[in-house]
Amino acid sequence: MAGFDTKIVQKMANLLRARFPYIYITTWEEERAVEFVKATVSDEKTIKTIRKVYQWSQSKGFQDEEGRVRNNTSTPAQAIDFIVKNSENAVFILKDFHVYFGIDHRPIDFDVIRRLRDALPELKYAESMKNVIFISPRLVIPEDMQKEISIFDFPLPSEDELRGKLDEMLFENSSLRVLLDEEEKQQLAKSARGLTLQEAENAFARAIVTRGCLDKESLKIIFEEKNQVIKKTGILEFIQSDLGVEDIGGLENLKKWLQKRNNSWSSSAKKYNIPSPKGVLITGVPGCGKSLTAKAMSAMWTLPLLKLDLGKIFSGIVGSSEENMRRALKTAEAVAPSILWVDEIEKGLSGVGNGSNGDSGTSSRVFGTFLTWMQEKESPVFVVATANNIQGLPPELLRKGRFDEIFFVDLPTRRERKEIFQLHLNRRLNNDYIGRDLEVNDGLLERLADQTEGFVGAEVEQAVISALYEAFFNQRPLLEKDLQESITNTVPLSVTQKEQILALRQWANVRAVAATAREDLKEYLSDEKSEEPGDVKSSRGGRNLDF
Repeated sequence: MAGFDTKIVQKMANLLRARFPYIYITTWEEERAVEFVKATVSDEKTIKTIRKVYQWSQSKGFQDEEGRVRNNTSTPAQAIDFIVKNSENAVFILKDFHVYFGIDHRPIDFDVIRRLRDALPELKYAESMKNVIFISPRLVIPEDMQKEISIFDFPLPSEDELRGKLDEMLFENSSLRVLLDEEEKQQLAKSARGLTLQEAENAFARAIVTRGCLDKESLKIIFEEKNQVIKKTGILEFIQSDLGVEDIGGLENLKKWLQKRNNSWSSSAKKYNIPSPKGVLITGVPGCGKSLTAKAMSAMWTLPLLKLDLGKIFSGIVGSSEENMRRALKTAEAVAPSILWVDEIEKGLSGVGNGSNGDSGTSSRVFGTFLTWMQEKESPVFVVATANNIQGLPPELLRKGRFDEIFFVDLPTRRERKEIFQLHLNRRLNNDYIGRDLEVNDGLLERLADQTEGFVGAEVEQAVISALYEAFFNQRPLLEKDLQESITNTVPLSVTQKEQILALRQWANVRAVAATAREDLKEYLSDEKSEEPGDVKSSRGGRNLDF
């Protein structure tokens, strides 16, 4: 039926057949919503009693299906009178009627509200089947009408609708070079999910005129259009990163866990009856690669990465914080499959459970909305949350069902430090002059790893950068002594925050999985007995899974 999901069509038909008097559709896609209503009321098998469709706007008044304007129906009062007096089986679509319900600085038009309430008996009990549908880009329901109006969730275009629009455009531009097979065309349509039909059409058209053809590179243009949608929310940020899994030193347990869940939202995964993964919480020592992992996941899974800034959720207007959270989550679902990254989640939820935070429970309500969504969401949105202070998180967030797994990222092991040094040295010694007198071999990496016991990954990177500054100042190639001096001058986090790291490890020993691979941890097991109590040395926090 015009490409619409049959379940959604049946849901609307049931509301109409049950004589719900007022139905409210919130959407920017006014034209598509009208077509949806027409498709629903014209199918006798679905609706039983076929209805006519009248459309009203303040500029024209009511128009019938042939486009004929009915005189003296342009004001709200005249429109309601027309509905009441009409004896046909009909659906009356009122566009932008929410302006009379009180928006911004415009007061509620109580005369309109009273007339709508007076019309209820005629809509419910008349011999003819009549319903009123409000279509608006904003949800505005006056308190006096809350019991009479039913909200209908009108979804964004499905993959089939988007594929239909793509095929329609290709048919209209038959001379266009199409370098895609059928599966790749379907992938292109799938990548446009989350866009309105008009936005998808614009994205396809832009891809056509930019490249002069349709090919795999057209996907980048679709993602750019999605970026526009995300920017308009003002809450989510589209993160573009060139980082890959090869840019992460160590954390093999975590990387392997993520790799095994790649493509788990694809059609091939349905054969195994496995659900899409919900998400992962990564906690541990600051500077050890938690945020880096979140960025690398986007490239690993070839999915858009959306960053949710909880600070932008909260605003001064009462009730708007909850609406901001719902809007952000709805946007994340619209561009699914996607990755939703919540960085330093404990800071954003710091007010939860604190009765003295002075926000009248706003933090708790926003947190409740987020929790419910995480538990009940059906869209393939993978949540990756990072936290430095796990003890600052509410316990209900940590229970099974919210996240698939909790990983603990400890100080890098010796082998991991070697990998991190190798990554940063190879990345920066990209010409003969800088690395002319320094060979990045196993011996050098062994010595550097031995000297940086207790360093986090960020401190290893900074040691390399500081050494390069020293070489630049002296206008000579980088030398090993530059690296050694930089390391000597660094006071690592394991010293300045010794107590906090020990507390983190104590928490993670029984509650989290180690992000470091089991074989990397073995090198420290023999040292464990020789360490003095309280030493912050090796990476042993977290349970170990044998992947």
